[in-house]
Amino acid sequence: MAKYSQVLSIAGVAALSAALLAGCGGEIAPPHLRPLSKDAMMLLGKKDMRPETQIFVRIFKEESELEIWKARDDGRFYHFKTYPICTWSGELGPKLKMGDKQAPEGFYTVNKRQMNPKSSYHLAFNLGFPNAYDRAQGRTGEFLMVHGNCTSAGCYAMTDGLVEEIYALAREQFDAGHESFEVHAFPFRMTDANMARHRGSPHYSFWRTLKEGYDHFEIVRQPPRVAVCERRYIVNADFRDVPAARIDPLGRCPTYQVARPEPFVPRPGDKVAMMPHFIVPGIKRRDTMLSAMPGGGQRMGLGIPPELFELEPAPAQHASQPGAR
Repeated sequence: MAKYSQVLSIAGVAALSAALLAGCGGEIAPPHLRPLSKDAMMLLGKKDMRPETQIFVRIFKEESELEIWKARDDGRFYHFKTYPICTWSGELGPKLKMGDKQAPEGFYTVNKRQMNPKSSYHLAFNLGFPNAYDRAQGRTGEFLMVHGNCTSAGCYAMTDGLVEEIYALAREQFDAGHESFEVHAFPFRMTDANMARHRGSPHYSFWRTLKEGYDHFEIVRQPPRVAVCERRYIVNADFRDVPAARIDPLGRCPTYQVARPEPFVPRPGDKVAMMPHFIVPGIKRRDTMLSAMPGGGQRMGLGIPPELFELEPAPAQHASQPGAR
């Protein structure tokens, strides 16, 4: 009961803050400063989570879903919400070059500098493409985002209301002193069945490496350590002689051992770990378009030009602001 009362108090403070931000003149706080909604605060309390704890993001293209997980006091991450991705452009597979309109796949890190409160797409955060792996592979592109406005040219586009909540969750963890959060972008949920279904893809070898990171989190409920050497991802490696930060992505991998994961075991009586995932309803335009095609379409190998998925024209960008997304 005390914990529930504390949650109500927190929700009350959030509501009061929103009212104060609105001001006497009826002005609404700018999107990047809007507090988490009362419903979001109540769900955090129900799941024994705090707004300021670290987040972890997983993106699944084929399912058009973005998950947010939050750390609890045991150091493990627990599911908070699954959000529908309004749209993304391109097909399954990583981004390879500037202009291919592919949304990135891989392991990315987002710091506070990558948050964009003045995005032309409502709000945004930069995924950090190209990362060390992408650069080692010669991949090119820039300003690949998770943003609002429900239109995409190589990004993951949410509705404005949903991106506000995602942005607020990231903002709260940064304001609490956390330096970054991880974003893992996958082509699909990397189950054995899905991998078998896509075995013929030219990206299959790359996806097998991504699956190592996916499997680690599924077992451990903590994001894996990821390094890059010999132009490839090394997942959960313990390097003997060289700090991971000093490893050359193009150079030979130093001697390492793959750490044995410690499986996640729910604490006795912890109802949070057993809660069903909270799935936010909303439109997924990719699904809508595929279902409208003759035969319902297939998610892979359609041969559809990426521009056909651009269901709305992107807002004009000023040449002086290349990062305005």
